Amino acid sequence: MIKMKLRSFFPTSRPRRPAHAELAVGLCVAGLMAPAAAATFPNYPVTDAQRSTAQQVAEAGVPLSDLAPDAPDSYTIKRGDTLWDISKLFLRTPWRWPELWGMNKQDISNPHLIYPGQLLVLVKSGGRARLQFGQSLGPKGTVRLSPQARASGLDAGPLAGIPLHLIQPFLTDAVVLDTNELDSAPRIVAGLDGRVLLGRGDTAYVRGDLVERRDWRVFRQPRPLTDPETKEVLGYEAAFVGSAQYARHGAERTGPDGERSIVPATFTLNSLRQEANIGDRLMPTPAADNVAYAPHAPAKAIAGRIISIYGEGLTAGLNQIVALNRGKRDGMERGHVFALLRAGEQLRDRTSADRATLQLPDERQGHLFVFQVFERVSYALIVATQGPVRAGDRFIQP
Repeated sequence: MIKMKLRSFFPTSRPRRPAHAELAVGLCVAGLMAPAAAATFPNYPVTDAQRSTAQQVAEAGVPLSDLAPDAPDSYTIKRGDTLWDISKLFLRTPWRWPELWGMNKQDISNPHLIYPGQLLVLVKSGGRARLQFGQSLGPKGTVRLSPQARASGLDAGPLAGIPLHLIQPFLTDAVVLDTNELDSAPRIVAGLDGRVLLGRGDTAYVRGDLVERRDWRVFRQPRPLTDPETKEVLGYEAAFVGSAQYARHGAERTGPDGERSIVPATFTLNSLRQEANIGDRLMPTPAADNVAYAPHAPAKAIAGRIISIYGEGLTAGLNQIVALNRGKRDGMERGHVFALLRAGEQLRDRTSADRATLQLPDERQGHLFVFQVFERVSYALIVATQGPVRAGDRFIQP
């Protein structure tokens, strides 16, 4: 019964509508927008490579051999799912999601209108597969599909590329500076009652060039990030201390004897990862960036090495953050997925009298998802790994 209904909605005997119309109808069915609004939704980041791939496969889909072995025939999106989760559910290679979703590059500028509660249906035909939007099962187990607009009533936002709670703090707190510009930033010069170490809720007095902003971040002296291969200093990673709120303006005063004195501005420390110190520097908190960057492979070959484990750990594992020695100047983008390689061991051949030195090849051991990009450095989340990840490990095209 269900299969017949689905086939009646996606007939093969009549001329096929363009892929963008298929998807627009699907969005209307899911209650996300009216047909008239299909060409006006927001322009989220979609790379040229994604558009090119989507154009090529908008009608074809992906070969059945590219599907995950246990790919379901249908799936209802749940709160907390991500594009990476959904793509991995259906595909052996999740970064190839534009092919499976079959987006038309000219008319679908926003592929991210995917919400909890929507039904995804895997349609297989002619040895290939595509995903379509459907509707949840009715009371008698049937699927009703009709291109009509309605209000969805969903209060959840669209799916993120990866779990936002894992990277949210790093979108504002992890900062790489091209130069050591914190040297000239406003600084904590004193604490209340002569305190030198300051905790949450404490008052901090700040001197420097302050703009009219309520929310600020507190940083300690940055450390240089050095390329493992070239030894070039790629930037300065500022150590995040916590956040503070601007409470009272500073001023300059002249006493009766004509002596000039400075009244520093007053801040309140409202959240800290570590105690703040005299001399710590302040920077304004930028606007929140919650854009759902979808996973995709780089359009051109990019390879490099891990500079460091965020937080100064010796090794990293699943869902931890690493710094990469490639940035905007190298073509890095948010959403890029890379294969993570484990460095091959160097050892002696114990089976031969010459005891030759053997260099074992690097082996793939996981994947990285790039979520923050600076000029010469990027931050990535480890989304899969089979072992510990270390500074110096390589990454390549997925």
